[in-house]
Amino acid sequence: MIRHWGTWDEIRANFRWNIPARFNIAEACCDSWARDDPDRLALTHVAADGAATTWSYGQLKRASDRLAASFAARGVGPGDRVGVLLEQGPEVLITHFAAQKRGAIVLPLFSLFGPDALSFRLADSGAKLVVTDAGGLAKIDAIRADLPDLAEVYATDPASAPVRNLWDEIEAARPIPPVETGPDDPALLVYTSGTTGPPKGALHAHRVLLGHLPGIECQLERFPQPGDVGWTPADWAWIGGLMDLAMPCLYHGVPLISHRMRKFDPDRAFDLIARHKVRTLFLPPTALKLMRRASVPEAVDIRAINSGGESLGPDLLDWGREVLGAPINEIYGQTECNLVVNTMASAMEVRPGMIGQPVPGHEVAIIDADGHEVPRGETGEIAVKRPDPVMFLGYWNQPEKTAEKFIGDWLKTGDLGMMDADGYVGFVSRDDDVITSAGYRIGPSEIEHCLNGHPDVVMAAVVGVPDALRTEVVKAFVIARDGTASDTLRDALIQRVRDKVSPHVAPRALDFVDSLPLTATGKIMRRSLREG
Repeated sequence: MIRHWGTWDEIRANFRWNIPARFNIAEACCDSWARDDPDRLALTHVAADGAATTWSYGQLKRASDRLAASFAARGVGPGDRVGVLLEQGPEVLITHFAAQKRGAIVLPLFSLFGPDALSFRLADSGAKLVVTDAGGLAKIDAIRADLPDLAEVYATDPASAPVRNLWDEIEAARPIPPVETGPDDPALLVYTSGTTGPPKGALHAHRVLLGHLPGIECQLERFPQPGDVGWTPADWAWIGGLMDLAMPCLYHGVPLISHRMRKFDPDRAFDLIARHKVRTLFLPPTALKLMRRASVPEAVDIRAINSGGESLGPDLLDWGREVLGAPINEIYGQTECNLVVNTMASAMEVRPGMIGQPVPGHEVAIIDADGHEVPRGETGEIAVKRPDPVMFLGYWNQPEKTAEKFIGDWLKTGDLGMMDADGYVGFVSRDDDVITSAGYRIGPSEIEHCLNGHPDVVMAAVVGVPDALRTEVVKAFVIARDGTASDTLRDALIQRVRDKVSPHVAPRALDFVDSLPLTATGKIMRRSLREG
């Protein structure tokens, strides 16, 4: 925690990491509060119809203790991977905490993933157990024969054996002592999309939560404050939704709202914020852009917002201050090393076009290809220095890719940027082909693989093209088998990506072409497609 507030320079100068010898996310975010004040409100779950159910820290502890015992009875122990294929809700937290009490590694899975995306992540991670709902169970059933490591499936909804009912397991089990963990023991495996090859699993230690805290405390303006309630529409399967708000709220004893919108609705969002007195939020820029078009209810009383994943323009920042009466503080990071640069409106000048300054405790620089810092004002790659509590342990089973991520002690983000004379960091562009759309980082390879699997596709390439609302949208270029290019095939290919990978990565435009620009070695020149 940040203990000395003041000017930004004073906050940074006075900050010191305090990483204990023993640390466990479930202990910090659940059990410690449950022992001191078991009736303290932890979570309010708002269902699709608006009905609200509350959970205390004591209830979360009881449920996760018993689920941990059930996991132990199924052979889940330290280092085993436990998948969580669920939308926002108490079951997500209970499963996270239960797995962490066993020393297992939580594998968050986006509920909209199709069978291809799920099959790869479950197989690559060697997940031993997965917890899901009825919708997810149908997807798991379709691919389970290809997952020899997946020994157990738990469902939150009624299901036939051998699937186990989550709530029955919780009621039948008797608690056992949790496994002790250190701050560097693995806790979380989050898959992130790259430009080449399939997604990579970023493995994080329990300390990743501590690494997020100074940023959250600054971005949400001296968080926590009395009366704070937190909510984000971002799914907890992503590092943003999980660690940019949900877990920090629980760590600090701030009541958390869970509610998942299948499609973001700004009017419903404002209604939820007003009804449940939400004061602190993580809102992706696309959500903010949509909310700016809606009417703000008088009952809305927002204290602070953090936002990142895409650039925020000055108009959006002005709207937050003038209409919502709250600062929107920018954040920067990535799955491998999150929340390392930010703004804090009450402690620093907010400069248009600049993300902000390095968060207390994190050393950020702009480096050249040899790993040397470039002069202020010059463009280079944004990099973060190790060791750093928020930094990943490495890519799952990919030591070569992990090594490529570093040059010396600098973690390379793949983003080009610059730093001005006062230490403000500005984003220039991606140094690769990752697509940033509505807050999601989308790699083209997984989409291209799906398109290339269609019998009428000879070759496909995917890029991001500019979009006023989403920053970028996915566009596909397809060479079709002779005589097959048609609107019907176009619709079928887009639907194929929606069904087999995920709706959020499906192309919003698809052009049939006679050829694709290739390098001498046969690689697709995506830059030519973007510029053409």
